[in-house]
Amino acid sequence: MSDQTTNQQQSAAAMNEPLLSVRDLRVAFGTKKEPNEVIHGINFDVFPGETVAIVGESGSGKSTTMHAVINLLPGTGRVTDGSVQWNGRELVGIGRRDMETIRGREIGLVPQDPMSNLNPVWSVGFQVEEAIRANGLAKTKKEAKARAIEVLEQAGLQDAERRMRQYPHQFSGGMKQRALIGIGLSASPQLLIADEPTSALDVTVQRVVLDHLAKLTSELGTAVVFITHDLGLAAERAEKLIVMYKGNIVESGPSKEILQRPQHPYTKRLVAAAPSLASRRIGAEATMPAAPTSTFDVAALAEAEGHGSKPGEPVIEVENLRKVYKLRKGNFGSEDFVAVDGATFTIRKGETLALVGESGSGKSTIAKMVLQLEEPSGGSVRIAGKETAGMSSSELFELRSKLQPVFQDPYGSLDPLRNIGNTIMEPLNIHNVGDRESRKQRVLELLDQVSLPRELATRYPNELSGGQRQRVAVARGLALKPEILVLDEAVSALDVLVQAQILDLLAELQRDLGLTYLFITHDLAVVRLIADRVCVMQQGKIVEQATTEEVFENPQQEYTKNLLAAIPGASIELGIVEAGDHVPHTPVAGSGSAPFAGGGQAGAQA
Repeated sequence: MSDQTTNQQQSAAAMNEPLLSVRDLRVAFGTKKEPNEVIHGINFDVFPGETVAIVGESGSGKSTTMHAVINLLPGTGRVTDGSVQWNGRELVGIGRRDMETIRGREIGLVPQDPMSNLNPVWSVGFQVEEAIRANGLAKTKKEAKARAIEVLEQAGLQDAERRMRQYPHQFSGGMKQRALIGIGLSASPQLLIADEPTSALDVTVQRVVLDHLAKLTSELGTAVVFITHDLGLAAERAEKLIVMYKGNIVESGPSKEILQRPQHPYTKRLVAAAPSLASRRIGAEATMPAAPTSTFDVAALAEAEGHGSKPGEPVIEVENLRKVYKLRKGNFGSEDFVAVDGATFTIRKGETLALVGESGSGKSTIAKMVLQLEEPSGGSVRIAGKETAGMSSSELFELRSKLQPVFQDPYGSLDPLRNIGNTIMEPLNIHNVGDRESRKQRVLELLDQVSLPRELATRYPNELSGGQRQRVAVARGLALKPEILVLDEAVSALDVLVQAQILDLLAELQRDLGLTYLFITHDLAVVRLIADRVCVMQQGKIVEQATTEEVFENPQQEYTKNLLAAIPGASIELGIVEAGDHVPHTPVAGSGSAPFAGGGQAGAQA
C-alpha cells in the first residue's frame, strides 16, 4: 500500500472522528456547598471543517457551555461533571499552562463584547500584533505588523494600515468587533468559537467576515461554533444547529431542517419571533396588550416629560450636520477624518426614523451630536424648535429630561459598582421625580416591562448576560417617560424572543405616549418592524431617504440594494407555529418588592 493511500485513509478517518466531543457536561456557579447548576448534562460533537450554531435566548447557557470547554468560566463557575475531549485529549482538569498552549493556537475565540475586550490605552494595531506574537506567528516587529494588517483586512476593516494607529474609543462598535475577529483568526486555529461575532456588524461587513470564515473552513479544515441569536445567520451559514433552553439542549440536527420544521415548542417560539423582510411595521392593525396600570406618580413626571409638541410637528431637525475628528499621525502631526458630512433630516412627533448603514458610516456620531454628547463641527441640531448650540447648563438639563439615550454598549454604559435597581433609578434621582418609595415601584414596573425578574434589582452588571444588560439599558432609558428616545443598536445584543418583546414595548409606548424615536441599527429586518422612514448612510453622508416601504420595495441606490441583498437568511423560509402549540416561556418574577439597600456599592453584594 502506498504512502499516499495510507495518508488519505488516515485523513478520512480523522474527518470521521470529532474534533471536539462534549459528554454529560455540567457547570455550576457558587460555592461547593451551595452550587447553582446552570448547564445540566449536555452532549454534542463538532467535526473537522464543520460549522455549528448554538441558539437560544439570553441566559440559556450558550456562552457558558463554550467557555467551559476552554476553561474561561467567570467568577465561581466550574465544571462539576462530564468530559470535554479535544482531538482525543481530555480538557476537564487540564493544567493552566497546557490550556494556554491550546487557546489561541488550536482553539480561537471571538468574545461577545467588543467594547471591554480591547485595552483603551493601547492602539488597536498594537493589540493585534501582541496576539500574533503571543501565538508565535511572527519573529520580528515588521512581520507582526504585516500579519496584523492582513488579518484586519480579512476581517473586513478598510484602510487597515491607517486604522491600526487609532485607539478603541475612536472605533465604532462594528470596527472593534472586526478587530477582535482578526485577533481570533490570526493563528488559523482548528476550531474558532465565535460568540455573537456579527451582532455589532452591519450586513455587508457581516457577509465579508462570514465568507472569510467559510473560506477558512473549506481550505484549512477549520471548524466554527457560532453562538448567535440570529436565526437567519444560523440557517444560512451553519450545517448543524443546537437549540439551548435553560441549560439543556432541547433540539439539534441539520439547521435548515430544524428552522423550517421545528419540533420542540421552544424552537417553534424562537422561529415565530424572528423578524424577516416579509415583516410589516408593528402598528395600529396589530393587537397589542393593554399597558399595565402604573402606580407611579404620573403627576410628578409632568414637568420631566415635557410633551409640549403637537402630533406631526418637527421634534428633531438636523441640517447640514458635520463632524470632523483629528487623527494622530507620526511626528506629532494629525489629519482630518470626516465622520459626518452634510446630514439633513427631520423627525416629527410620534414618528420613528431609522438610520442604517455600514459600521463607521457615521450613524452613532449623529446620535451623539443629537444627544449633545459631541459638539458638531458644522450645521445645526434643533430639538422641539430650539437650537441646541450654545445652550446653558440649565437648558441642557431640562432637555435631557425629555431626550434619553439607549446606548449600543450594555457593558460600558452600566456602572459596575451600582446594582441594577439603583442604575435604573438614577435618572429619577437626578431629576428629583417622586419620593423613594414611588421610585422603587417605578423600577419594578420597568423591570416587568422589559421582561426581567424583579430579583435582578439587587444584582450587578457582571452577574447578567449581555441580553439582560441591554434590557436594563432600555429600562433606564424609559425611566423618565421621555418624549424622545435615541436608540443606538438598542436590540442588537438581544435574542429574538426578547427583541420581539422590546420592539412590541417600544411600539406600544409610542402609540400610548406619542414618543419619537431616532433608531440606529444595522439590522434591516428590525427596521421593517419599527421604522416609519429610513435614512441610508454611507461614509458619513445620507445617500437615500424615504419611507420604509419605498426603501424596501424600490431602493434607488446601488448601495441600498447591496445592503438588502446581504441580509443573512433572507431567502430562507422559516417554519411557523401551528395553532394549539404549547410554547414555553421564561416566567417574569412576580410581585415581591426587591430591596435597594446598600447604596449600590459592590461591597454590599450578597
